[in-house]
Amino acid sequence: MANNAVKTDTEHFFDPKTLPLLDPALMAQIVTTAADLSVIVTADGRVKAVMVNPHHSAFGQLQSWVGQPFDDCVAEESRDKFARRLKAISAPGAKSLVVEVNHTGHTMWEFPIRYTMHWMEREQSILMLGRDMRPIAEMQQQLVMAQIALERDYEAQREMDTRYRVLMEATRDAMILLAMNTGRIVDLNAAAALMLGAPRQDLAGSSIAQEFDGRRRGEFLESLSSIASSDTVSPVELVARRSQRKLRVIPKLFRAAGERFMLCRLEAPDEVTAAISEVSDNLERLYHEGVDAIVFLDQDGLITFGNDAFMKLTDSAYLTNVRGRSLADFLVRGVVDLRVILDNARRSRHLRLYSTKLMNEFNGQISVEISATHLNDRPAPGFALVIRDASRSDLLRRPGMTTGEDGMRSVMELVGSSSLKDIVSETTDVVEKMCIQTAVDLTRNNRLAAAEMLGLSRQSLYVKLRKFGLLEKGDE
Repeated sequence: MANNAVKTDTEHFFDPKTLPLLDPALMAQIVTTAADLSVIVTADGRVKAVMVNPHHSAFGQLQSWVGQPFDDCVAEESRDKFARRLKAISAPGAKSLVVEVNHTGHTMWEFPIRYTMHWMEREQSILMLGRDMRPIAEMQQQLVMAQIALERDYEAQREMDTRYRVLMEATRDAMILLAMNTGRIVDLNAAAALMLGAPRQDLAGSSIAQEFDGRRRGEFLESLSSIASSDTVSPVELVARRSQRKLRVIPKLFRAAGERFMLCRLEAPDEVTAAISEVSDNLERLYHEGVDAIVFLDQDGLITFGNDAFMKLTDSAYLTNVRGRSLADFLVRGVVDLRVILDNARRSRHLRLYSTKLMNEFNGQISVEISATHLNDRPAPGFALVIRDASRSDLLRRPGMTTGEDGMRSVMELVGSSSLKDIVSETTDVVEKMCIQTAVDLTRNNRLAAAEMLGLSRQSLYVKLRKFGLLEKGDE
């Protein structure tokens, strides 16, 4: 039984009686191909021979190593390590050793080699069979880079999760996150738990359909999906099973990581109605009791509604006296002011603090500031204007704002002393100057924007500015 045992000791395996005699050339070929790089080093540390595996030609020409100290062929940090191994392998009875060194080439590039050192007694030399460690080093580098990338992704995920948690807790809206494949609650905030009438830990993971009276999971999820995919938002009114509160569910369907989720916002209809009613009541009181004039216009600038402050500002007795009339009837510059107000509000939705003068029923004038809003999200779009009395701050206005009034007064003085043709020509110049000055003031002296507002080229605008003396020194 002992003779049939498997032999694992290399000394018994290579029995001198059974080991065939090998040709030296064949032996050199075996040694050369057994390792990526084979080096024979003398006992004093000089390179005696270098053999490069013909199937591994990445090392280049290393025959220049022959005759040089092996220390000159390795990096500085590997020399002490090799010197210790050389001393140990030369000791009597030493077996094979392993050493890893970094070689340096003539072009200053490095490559790591792992050698097994074998002492050859008869030649008094060391046979070093080396394996190229660059593939392993590259793989280790890739693993390190992958680990760094994973850590960065983990930190980014933690950051996004923290943002999500803070947002869920900070918002006042009741939010529930559902998994569509199971119909169960993935997450919810404290406001949603309060509306449903149970702690968050009890609601997380439960079926959403069980939290409402008279609802089946399949039917409930299907109805929410159809509402979420429709163009119009129509909330579902339900009754919470635990709290018995009437709630409105507004769903939003989305997909993440290949799975479908639904974000549901819960509202209490009584609270929403109360809030809307309170806002409407406050706005109504502001409309009737506010100190600033509030006027509503249609798309053509005709007055549809006006509050008491507007009636006082224009000295109108009744709303019926102004309703249906154009706001231009109450502006000193008439249609010019009205077009500027409406066009700017229509273009950018808002117009703030437009300075002009308002004219009452008895031709009295008062300086005002007008803010306009375009109400276009309704079947009959229109405009809402807030008109503020600015007569107290009239002295702070720029002098250029009164030039149009002076021109109009000079035109009126021509009646009776000039022909109609001359009066019309002078009136055209006055109106043109007023329009240009208004556009320049409205755009805060932005000549390009003023030219676009008036439908002129920039060169034509500069010509007209020179004509009416509206260019300051250094502007030309």
